[in-house]
Amino acid sequence: MLLPPLDHKLSPYTGLTREHWCAYADHLLRSAHQFGTDDHANIHLPGANSRYGPRSDSLEAFARTFLLASFRMAGDPASTGWIAEWYAAGLDAGTNPANPDRWPTPGELGQAKVEAASLAVGLALTRDVLWDKLPERVQEQLIAWFETVIGEEYPPINWVWFQIVVETFLASVGGRYSDEDIDAGLAIHDSLYRGGGWFADGPERAYDHYVGWAFQVYPQLWALMAPDDPRVAARKTLDGDRLADFLDDAAFLVGANGAPLIQGRSLIYRFAAAAPFWVGELSGHTRLAPGMARRAASGMLDYFARHGSITEDGLLSIGWHGEFAGMKQAYSGAGSPYWAAKGMLGLALPADHAAWTSVEAPLPVEVADTQRIIAAPGWQVDGTRADGVVRIRNHATDHAVAGAVVADSPLYARIGYSTHTFPDLTAESLDNAVAFTDSVGRLTHRTGFEYLGSYSEGGVQVGASRFSAHWIEPDPDAGPDHGSGVAGVATPGPSVTVVSVTRGAVELRLVRVSGASGALGPALRIGGWPVDAASPVVGSVHAVPGFGLALDVSGTFVRSGPHPMGSELTIPWVGTSGTAHDGDYAAVVVLAGDGGASTNAGVTFVAGEGDGDGRFVFSDGASVELSRLWRAQFDA
Repeated sequence: MLLPPLDHKLSPYTGLTREHWCAYADHLLRSAHQFGTDDHANIHLPGANSRYGPRSDSLEAFARTFLLASFRMAGDPASTGWIAEWYAAGLDAGTNPANPDRWPTPGELGQAKVEAASLAVGLALTRDVLWDKLPERVQEQLIAWFETVIGEEYPPINWVWFQIVVETFLASVGGRYSDEDIDAGLAIHDSLYRGGGWFADGPERAYDHYVGWAFQVYPQLWALMAPDDPRVAARKTLDGDRLADFLDDAAFLVGANGAPLIQGRSLIYRFAAAAPFWVGELSGHTRLAPGMARRAASGMLDYFARHGSITEDGLLSIGWHGEFAGMKQAYSGAGSPYWAAKGMLGLALPADHAAWTSVEAPLPVEVADTQRIIAAPGWQVDGTRADGVVRIRNHATDHAVAGAVVADSPLYARIGYSTHTFPDLTAESLDNAVAFTDSVGRLTHRTGFEYLGSYSEGGVQVGASRFSAHWIEPDPDAGPDHGSGVAGVATPGPSVTVVSVTRGAVELRLVRVSGASGALGPALRIGGWPVDAASPVVGSVHAVPGFGLALDVSGTFVRSGPHPMGSELTIPWVGTSGTAHDGDYAAVVVLAGDGGASTNAGVTFVAGEGDGDGRFVFSDGASVELSRLWRAQFDA
């Protein structure tokens, strides 16, 4: 792959321009095509199959690379004839009923419902350069293939958009479609809205990147597909405002290193997290400067390109940096990572669009230290300009419902996530944990906790949750991993309230324990950040002298062996040397990088005159009253 010289005048942060994006896109397409069948219908990429098998996976690889191809064709039709020709042949062969290697229809295979949406969106965006030039026979084949979605059941999650966009495309080309299907899908979409631009991906507290690359992107693409549909007109302001609200938050969740927040399922889609920034520019529903939108998107592409996400064969592997098989979920095949194509949506914008011509503008974390409460997922965001790290402390997201008694999902249920650390993928872990260890070393889980609320005051942010700690013996016959924690036989432990008081790199973590058993009860562990041994960030945990019950033992947990960002994971912790007792504990949990606050992270406790009085003082002088932390919604 030959890249043009970096342009630090137009793009002072990344050096990337539209020409770089085009070069990456074309390289990914040409590389994937090397694994295509002679008729171009199927792309058999090397790697393990998903649970749906090779026919599904080869369709997935075709459809997702086609989505990328459609963005290239839409934004630059004059120079992409080679792309149109390649995919035109595959569209014919894949839907030809006489072809023994034809694609399974959405009526035959659930995963085909997903891939049909990419095909429909791509054909809609390139109608004049591809669809209109297909022979009538091929158009009829495609219509018949798409029509098998009509009346089909779709899970009441982001999947409803796959049916909406397919049937909307059918309506635009004279095929059959169902207004009832579209209306029902829109109703489910609205039922999942949780305010502030945020959606939950189902009835659980499932907040992740699907909020952006699905719930925000598809409404805007749908509007482009059917501008004359009365439903589009009626929803324009509603959907546009939701997108703009979400983008206001999303900008605070990108690190100066270019990485998006490392949290939630399907992280193998990598720079798909850039999609909402581009769709804001495509639709005009954004309050971000065009230069900042491109800075966020280019930062993501550059981050993953620099860290080995593209193999020597020019393919996207299953992993985060390079290939990491442990990130494979049940629905992941070798073509799955190509949903990263969504993050290249900006290529559908013409070269003279402001998103491409504006000078890159800095991200919020590159301007100043940031603090932000995001209400729906219960996240308190703290970014530090000195090291570019964005962290969240999490008290309302676990991919479960309140009261559920299951294992913690590593990508959802931790107390903290960041742009510079990858979660420990083992469910039972000290990673950003407040847990108890039994006599054989098993750790408790917190999923099913009660969110107590968040607020910002006096330069600090506060969030809290309460849970019944529980040990889980996992069910060996548990279903496929779609993000939730594993079910199993539960053993109850103590009740715990956790309050996170944050300022920059520093978290004061207060823990109130009740219901701890007697002399032979469990020990308490308060775990810090999971940091790779070679990472530029460091983590630490230490007790607050003079407050509460003693945390009299400490250590560092080491998980040897490869993980998605390196070769060895270390997690610092403090705890009790013996049984945890009912009462209050306090620890300082720090994550900081070069130039950060790792050496200036002290929090002291100044006792008051009465029981329960006093205040915690951060090293820069900011303070918070102890009584304030346990009052009102945090009263434990």
